[in-house]
Amino acid sequence: MKPAPIRRGTLREPGPDLARLPMAPDFTGINVIEGLRAALAFGSIILLHTWLAWPPLLTMALAANLTCFCDIGGSIRPRLRALLAFAGLGGLFWGAFGVMEGYGPALVLPVALAVIFCCTFARVWGVPAQTVGNVLVVVLCLALDRALSLHQGVVVAAMFWAGGLWAAFLALVVWRLHPYRPAHAAIGDVWRGLSRLARDLRRLAGEPQETGPAIWEAHARGHRRAVRDAIEAARTLVLDLARSRARLSERNARALIRLEAAEQLFGTMIALSDYLERATPAQRAEAARLLRLLPPALKVLSRAIRRDRPVDLARVERALARARPGPGADPALRRMAERILDRVRIGAKLSGPEDLVGGGGLAGSPAPPWRETVLQPLRANLTWSSANLRHAVRATVVALPALAVTAWWPGPFTHWLTITVVLTMQPFYAATWQRALERVGGTVLGGLIGAVLAFYATSPPVLAAMMVPLSVLGFAARGVSYGTFIACLTPLVVVLVELVEPGHSSWEIVGMRALFTVLGGAVAVLAGLLLWPLWEPARVRDALRTALETHAHYADAVVAERLGEAQSAAAEAAARAAGLASNNLEAALSRALQEPRRRGHSRIEAAMVADATLRRMAGRLAILRHEPEPAGAEAATWRAWRDWLSRALAATAAGERLPPKPEQAESTAFGRIAAQIELLAGTLKRAGIGPREAGSST
Repeated sequence: MKPAPIRRGTLREPGPDLARLPMAPDFTGINVIEGLRAALAFGSIILLHTWLAWPPLLTMALAANLTCFCDIGGSIRPRLRALLAFAGLGGLFWGAFGVMEGYGPALVLPVALAVIFCCTFARVWGVPAQTVGNVLVVVLCLALDRALSLHQGVVVAAMFWAGGLWAAFLALVVWRLHPYRPAHAAIGDVWRGLSRLARDLRRLAGEPQETGPAIWEAHARGHRRAVRDAIEAARTLVLDLARSRARLSERNARALIRLEAAEQLFGTMIALSDYLERATPAQRAEAARLLRLLPPALKVLSRAIRRDRPVDLARVERALARARPGPGADPALRRMAERILDRVRIGAKLSGPEDLVGGGGLAGSPAPPWRETVLQPLRANLTWSSANLRHAVRATVVALPALAVTAWWPGPFTHWLTITVVLTMQPFYAATWQRALERVGGTVLGGLIGAVLAFYATSPPVLAAMMVPLSVLGFAARGVSYGTFIACLTPLVVVLVELVEPGHSSWEIVGMRALFTVLGGAVAVLAGLLLWPLWEPARVRDALRTALETHAHYADAVVAERLGEAQSAAAEAAARAAGLASNNLEAALSRALQEPRRRGHSRIEAAMVADATLRRMAGRLAILRHEPEPAGAEAATWRAWRDWLSRALAATAAGERLPPKPEQAESTAFGRIAAQIELLAGTLKRAGIGPREAGSST
């Protein structure tokens, strides 16, 4: 039976269409436990307020709710720093700006703009700092709703600190999410991505009449990019977890082993895909048994890792025994199959070579000094060519008229304009456009649901009780997609405003929120177009040059490994760098294709050809790692080709003429790589990408 084609263009099945906005929901991101914990932190204080009727409790409840937004998971220490920083700064901002509001816009606006600049620029220190900065902007906008006396400001700040500490206490002490669970889930996602990659290989190998070069390029662009991104996400979580503990625990060691085994398996799967693209029907038939049994085994292993449960070793061993190619199979296929099955076995048994964990440099990497962590990103982004600096300046400039509207037209709804403008705006236009669509669509849908619910709630106790399930729903959907999260969160906002600001119709609340959201989204999109944009064609050229350089290092490391001149860890690190460079190139290409103007369109098309060529070259290099070790005259041939590859890729990056090929040009191991480099150089030359263009950054 002909296998059904896999669905493309979603987060569950990545697609090759770089021009498509990544807006599809991923329902595996639903986290009911997180929703319940956020509801407890927020809802318990709301219910207490209905009993005591003390208004400062609403500030405490809102602080607890906003603190939950800042908790993005991971190991305890980074989460603790983020939550405490938000609680401390949030209380200070609310109290201080509430007091300053009484002195008029001449004092408030300059200070508020400086704070917005700092909050939006905080993304240079990573996702946790970016999240805290975004939510602090929300606190700032809420603080400007009404003026406070000094006594009221102190009370508000104290209650905000109490709410933030209450939420942090629940998250990190009372109702702790399993500290290892995020790492297990991330590594499980890696193995699940490998299962999908293997399943797609099975489909392609079974349909030789449809597997032209474009089909294999789509496979490489979609699946390799997704697995590499998953590996890097898991690597970050595992390293943070290892650094947050005084010693390497048994669970953390298991996570390191499984991640390293998955990364090595990924490299071999790349080699297998390149082998199958050029294989004969007989060779594909030999690989059919492996590709038929491998995806289910990887899927079982993924589920066990995500749940931190033992793997049925007997079942895995039986599947691996059946998947092994027969004695008459091609030797290259047998070598790759043995390495694939060995890595699956390591992931299942958690036993293997003693140096496996250290092979990728995971276990022994110390945390960088805090000065380097703080100052290095700051220095790197204090240049006008930095997208993050331009984003912070752009957000600050556009926030000025929005804050002016809030100052001269006070009310319970105007702060939504500033919040929408700042939070919708992103460093790149494509991301801003996507965020605006998701925020507007989610707000309208969620607002209608919230209005219906608030219409039938006839008393404050009913509204307060309704907020608990709405909070569960909103936070549980946080990982699905931004649009889904906004759609689930907006009903909570509508009910909250109905409770805090009685006297407003639920339909009025929905209408005003929709109005300011649409207006703010439109302003953010226009600002991204008009105010100091960084158009992607120039950044594509930079990304392409980096990709060429990293693939040159990869080729050098592979040959050095096969000649016995370097350890396999160097080749693994070079493969990782090459994969990351290809992913960065594709991300820049995706943003360029989504831009409204298409300057340098021919160069973008040339970069897409280059991306596909580099993916193919990486596959050939992966196959070289499974070739028998060269000796004698063959070793001299390999050295000659290594020198040529480095010089040829450097010349391609600079737009120069390729050097003459070695005399041993008949080498089949390097002939295809040389042909790919020649194709790449010709494509870039016809597109007019020369030394100046390749090095441009503006």
